[in-house]
Amino acid sequence: MSQEKSIVSEAITKIKDTTGNPAPLGLMGFGMTTVLLNFHNAGFYPLNTMILAMGIFYGGIAQIIAGVMEWKKGNTFATTAFTSYGAFWLLLVALLLLPKMGMGTATSEGAMAAFFFMWGLFTLYMYIGTLKLNKALQVVFGSLVILFFLLCIRDATGSAVVGKIAGYEGIICGLSAIYAAMAQVLNEVYGRTVLPLGPVTKK
Repeated sequence: MSQEKSIVSEAITKIKDTTGNPAPLGLMGFGMTTVLLNFHNAGFYPLNTMILAMGIFYGGIAQIIAGVMEWKKGNTFATTAFTSYGAFWLLLVALLLLPKMGMGTATSEGAMAAFFFMWGLFTLYMYIGTLKLNKALQVVFGSLVILFFLLCIRDATGSAVVGKIAGYEGIICGLSAIYAAMAQVLNEVYGRTVLPLGPVTKK
C-alpha cells in the first residue's frame, strides 16, 4: 500500500505559474479610455473617432484579453472585472455606431439611464469585493460606482451640469486606474514599492 502511495505521489507534477501579471494591462485599458471619454463629457472636445477607437481596441479588446489571462491564473474577481468592462466599452461603441449603420434605432436617454444604472449596480457589487483587496482598487471601483450613477442621473434628467460633473469625476476615476496599473508595473520592475497600492484590508 505504501508503495502505491509513493508511485501516486511521484506522478503528481506541480506546475509553477511563470506568466506575467495581466492586471496592469486591464487597468491601463480601462483607465486611459475612461480619461479620454470623460474629457469629452467634461466639455473639452466633442465625441470623435479617437474615443471610439480607444473604446474598441484598448478599453474593449485589451481588457478582454487581460480578463482571459486572469482566468488562466484562477482570479475570478479580475476575470469578471476585466472581461465585463472590456465588453462595456465595445457595447458603448456599438450603441453609438449601430444606428448610424442602419442597424436599429438610436437608444433613448431613458434607456441609456437604465444601461448606466445596471452597470453602476454591477460595479457596486464589485466594489464590495475590493474591500478585501488593496486601497488603490477600492478607489478605482468606488469612483467608478459614482461615475455610473452620475451618468444615469444625467441621462434620466437631461442635466448638462450633472454630465459635466460626471466628466470631471470620470477623469479622476480613470487616473486612479492608471496609477494602480503603473504601481504594479514599477513595483515589479524595481523589486520594491515605488508607488504604494495601500494595505490590503483585513476583515
